Amino acid sequence: MSFALRVLAVFPLILFASFPSVAQTFDLVAIPAGMAKLGDPNGDDNEIVKTVPIAAFRMMRREVTNRQFERFVRESDYQTTVDTRDEGHVWGPRWRRVKGTGWRHPQGPLSDLDGLADHPVVQVSAIDADAFCRFYGMRLPREDEWEYAARGPQGFRYPWGDTLTPASLAEQANAGTYDCCAASKADGFERTAPVGSFPRGRSPLGLDDMAGNVWEWTSTLFPGAPGDRVIRGGGWGNNPYCLRTAYRHGNPPTIGLDMVGFRCAAD
Repeated sequence: MSFALRVLAVFPLILFASFPSVAQTFDLVAIPAGMAKLGDPNGDDNEIVKTVPIAAFRMMRREVTNRQFERFVRESDYQTTVDTRDEGHVWGPRWRRVKGTGWRHPQGPLSDLDGLADHPVVQVSAIDADAFCRFYGMRLPREDEWEYAARGPQGFRYPWGDTLTPASLAEQANAGTYDCCAASKADGFERTAPVGSFPRGRSPLGLDDMAGNVWEWTSTLFPGAPGDRVIRGGGWGNNPYCLRTAYRHGNPPTIGLDMVGFRCAAD
């Protein structure tokens, strides 16, 4: 046996152990099986109150960042649907379509990602989010999994508990004005914030930014809007009503917005 083969025979585990696993790379949190308390009796009509079983799964502790998405594009040579269309949606004070927008230019052609490597990626469609998760052997969460991970077995109204005040909001989430719906610098960030910047808003199961920062795509279709995908969590321009763990909204899966990102799950 050659020297090189003898080295591989003795040290294979050490060699392979030097490469981080998907769970380590994306900080997947184990979500235990349980009975999920979903919905809100004081919310919208589609926030139906129910209890459903959830099988154990794993979920990224934080939203996918620009740094992580850039690596994915580099490794896979992927082109997003938003880049293909050369058009995305930008908020303020209403949604408008902006040419030259994409994940590298989230607010239009004159914007860039300078200083935003650890902020959540935006201007990615549900199709793009699906592609990212699959490339790394993961998937988008179903919305019942997402809600359970956000509110925990206790069924909290917000990830951190049942109450929220104007003073506490600035410490618990990157959100908008207390009254709907405009960007606010009260929490230190006018738009997105670096993921994990609000530990006081962490969910009972240890997930960050489940309220605010950016909305998150799920794999679930939105009822009453054929083809639309459910997004969850509210974003940097939303008020407390939209930050509730039970709040639901839907968007076409082909579009990108500067207030919508995602995180992946795995079985």
